[in-house]
Amino acid sequence: MSGTGHHPAICCRRFGLLAGSTSALVTFALVLLAAATAPASAHTTRVKRMFDIRTPMRDGVELSADVWMPAEGGPFPTIIMRTPYLKTMTLGDYTMAAWATYFAERGYAVAIQDVRGRGDSDGEFGFFFQEGEDGHDTIEWMADQPWSNGDVCTAGVSYLGTDQWLAAREHPSALKCMVATASAGRWMHEAPYYGGAWMMAWALDWVNATSGRNDQSANTLGVDRESLYWHRPLITQDDAMGRDMPLFDDMLENSTMNEYWNRLHFTDEDFRGLDLPVLHVTGWFDGDQPGAMFYWDGMMAHSPAADEQYMLVGPWGHAETFIGGTLTLGDMEFEPHALVDNKAEHLAFFDHYLKGTADSYDQPRARVYVMGAEEWREFDQYPPADVQATSLYLSSGGNANSIVGDGVLGWTPPDDDAPPDRFTYDPQRPVPASAGEMYHGEDRTPLHRRDDVLVYTSEEIDEAVEVVGRVVIDLHAATDARDTDFVASIMDVYPDGRAVKLGPSIGVVRARYRNGFDREELLTPGEVARYEIDLGHIAHSFEPGHRIRIDLTSSAYPSVAPNQNTGNPVATDTEWKTARQIIHHSREYPSRIILPVRGRRRATEQED
Repeated sequence: MSGTGHHPAICCRRFGLLAGSTSALVTFALVLLAAATAPASAHTTRVKRMFDIRTPMRDGVELSADVWMPAEGGPFPTIIMRTPYLKTMTLGDYTMAAWATYFAERGYAVAIQDVRGRGDSDGEFGFFFQEGEDGHDTIEWMADQPWSNGDVCTAGVSYLGTDQWLAAREHPSALKCMVATASAGRWMHEAPYYGGAWMMAWALDWVNATSGRNDQSANTLGVDRESLYWHRPLITQDDAMGRDMPLFDDMLENSTMNEYWNRLHFTDEDFRGLDLPVLHVTGWFDGDQPGAMFYWDGMMAHSPAADEQYMLVGPWGHAETFIGGTLTLGDMEFEPHALVDNKAEHLAFFDHYLKGTADSYDQPRARVYVMGAEEWREFDQYPPADVQATSLYLSSGGNANSIVGDGVLGWTPPDDDAPPDRFTYDPQRPVPASAGEMYHGEDRTPLHRRDDVLVYTSEEIDEAVEVVGRVVIDLHAATDARDTDFVASIMDVYPDGRAVKLGPSIGVVRARYRNGFDREELLTPGEVARYEIDLGHIAHSFEPGHRIRIDLTSSAYPSVAPNQNTGNPVATDTEWKTARQIIHHSREYPSRIILPVRGRRRATEQED
């Protein structure tokens, strides 16, 4: 599901979440259709197709599905995918039918359904709020058809991953398992806010694209996006673009984790009620990774089926989680074994947990690809048991501004009262989220020439440092504003000087949410406050001769709307204020990045 040109949460390079101007809907269509282009192995049976199968919901609304199954025999175990991106999506000669046909040839019935209010389905689209009950009713109705044997598993990526979780929470009796890929689920930290900051580019693109029964993206061709992004107040940006979008307004007006969003939020009790095997798939650059990891943690901690949860994470962005990978991403290159056969992964899981023809699902608890080392690792738990939280401390002589400054990352805590670093954040001159067209794995060096970007870099590494897990920055900072943002990234600095960004997104924390997304607490100007900036999960080996770097600033335009620093309600604010930021890294205020380090090894050493 992703969002800014850098995150898909509901889907826009990612579903959504830090996104650029590329249409979320178009991007997601490319994801699914690319997946359909992979050649299938030898066909095992002829396929029967049934189009526009009307499925009644409890309120009388009918949803439309296309169904594929073997032409002979039956009844069959059934796979269901439910999409807002249209079951009839096409790209040249390829369609979603190719994905469904693959499994129908192997003994499954496959139903692909337009969700309520989209495509051929009746009713009105309502974001995820409708998907629990509609998903439940679809599963039970499909399972009761003569061509189904009554056993159902669900599948899908992005929005199609999240709607599986919402349906499962309604406890349909026929649901036996799920393959949930890149599923959004950390509301306020994934969509439509990231770290509490409004995901401006994603919200405009995605909500517009889904504002009709068919894709509305083409209507915005020719829109002056720069002018649109600077339109204030934000609550009327949709009107300025040309379409009144009630969902856009609702999202902006519900700016805390309140009853509006709690309808989608999963509690510990919800996870305790889910006794289902699940294959969880995400990527180290997937913008919906926060949600995927949230569901993983919840199921592992509370589900009765904790021993039947499996994780697969590769060096993938949002799209690659479903199409099986890529050999290049931004300035990064991967070995051929970084690719996986996504359909074969699904098939092995379904053959055991749905069809029952495989005696076991022979996979470890977690399979993760460690970049840098370019190797897959297998763990019996995730995060791995041997990970130790290890701190790298920020320090400088008070002049960490830009790449020519004196910012340093060191393994030992500060032992003196070092002077803080300072920069001025002008929200009308924001730092771009990306140095170019590619956000994931990009070289951020061009952005490090700005004085309003602080840069902290370690010494060259003599033994590889392998990091697997969640990375956070523990920051101590002050400002003269009532509200502001702090934004950070982690990079691997290569020997040739490239500073390649790692992680699923840029880390953002909006100050008013520093103590939780359920309330807004403005700052006392000049007072030092503590912030946690979540950089997401990574699996990366910083190799000998490389260096670790973070950059720190206050904006990521247009992925998130620049904080106007006033403390006014975000939806209706029309004022602008420049903020003077102070970053502390002294003995009293030891700002640091906390890395989940597995260990250090020399380049010639091998994994045990």
